[in-house]
Amino acid sequence: MMATVLHFIIQIIDHLGYVGIFILMAIESSFIPLPSEVVMIPAGYLAYQGEMSMPILLIVGALGSLFGALINYFIAYKFGRLIVLKYGKYVLIKESTLLKTEGFFTKYGSVSIFVSRFFPVLRHYISLPAGLAKMSLWKFCFFTFIGAFLWVCVLSYFGYYLGHSLSNVHNVNEIAGAFVGDTKDSMQADIKHKARLIIYIVLAVVVVIGIVAALLIRLKKSKDMESKK
Repeated sequence: MMATVLHFIIQIIDHLGYVGIFILMAIESSFIPLPSEVVMIPAGYLAYQGEMSMPILLIVGALGSLFGALINYFIAYKFGRLIVLKYGKYVLIKESTLLKTEGFFTKYGSVSIFVSRFFPVLRHYISLPAGLAKMSLWKFCFFTFIGAFLWVCVLSYFGYYLGHSLSNVHNVNEIAGAFVGDTKDSMQADIKHKARLIIYIVLAVVVVIGIVAALLIRLKKSKDMESKK
């Protein structure tokens, strides 16, 4: 099953190019749990090989993520929480996960849209509470795009780095296979280990940035409330 999914993803990238990247990242950012690592890291490797332009790849990947997030946003915005919960079970939306994401969004507001782009599950769900809360569309697009763009940069440049560092890589299937399924050769295990290390470092930086931003926003709100008294 996982091999079939991997083959399907590689075929889309191979035959549709940038359009395929856009479609896959839109899917990844919506309800379907497609790992962005399987899309953007091999795409970064293709950029190293000269088959894709890195600047175009980064923009297309981020726009695809934004498009997928907007689908979730408008579904929640237009139809509301009851409809999302009623039909969400058919697309793997759990009420418990939605509640946690709503709490995260309520606590951190706009910052949560940016931070969530770097976390699995959160990136799929965070658009829903944003739509339910009828968050400003331009704010939602701005924070989603910036977060998605940075995440896409991390993955794509890691794929580019693999082209430089691993001379025994023969094709993108080997790289993508490091993030799908349980059976991996030593090279794929090394790729996944390095990817995890980089992702953990990025997540740590993002969390610190998010906390600082949230504290600054809270401080500004408290000052505004005091000035109104």
